Amino acid sequence: MHEIEPFYKWDQLYNPTEDEKSPFFGLTYEGYELAVYDHLIHPLWDYIGSDTLYVKVLFVDYEEGFCIIEMLGEWNDTLHNDVMHLKRNLIDVLLQEGINRFLLIGENVLNFHGLEDDYYQEWFEEVEDGWIVAMGFRDFIHREWTKYRLDYYLNWGGNLEIENWRTLSAQKIIEIIDHDVRRRIG
Repeated sequence: MHEIEPFYKWDQLYNPTEDEKSPFFGLTYEGYELAVYDHLIHPLWDYIGSDTLYVKVLFVDYEEGFCIIEMLGEWNDTLHNDVMHLKRNLIDVLLQEGINRFLLIGENVLNFHGLEDDYYQEWFEEVEDGWIVAMGFRDFIHREWTKYRLDYYLNWGGNLEIENWRTLSAQKIIEIIDHDVRRRIG
């Protein structure tokens, strides 16, 4: 796992360590200190309070009200209440800055263990006219989300799965997703 790096193509356009509104502002990256269980992870992933789920904020556009967050590890609400850490330590900060469209990229999320939907419901209600989209998560994670009724709060699947997302600009990805989500709602 130590070789899995967060996507860095947009670093010159947005860097959370240089964003005064980011909870990661001023952070410096040292050596390999973070781990998922006994597996060291690349030092560029950011700690959100969970010992099993890490993130990297790839892009934020405060004027347009969107962010793209890549995730790594095990999303474990049962043992570690990971959604609480994600919500309180990152999402709440972004919501306060006017972000209401969230793209979660989960290609490196290896498992999901659900519990209750309270934080998901809260987050969903706070985005008002926005959305929460999950892209790149494995099918068995989608099945678990459905089992815990998270499909009411999170959007995924179909045209929301943009396989070539790394070749597009952040704005283009959000444009595609926004169009599809609005079509689903409308």
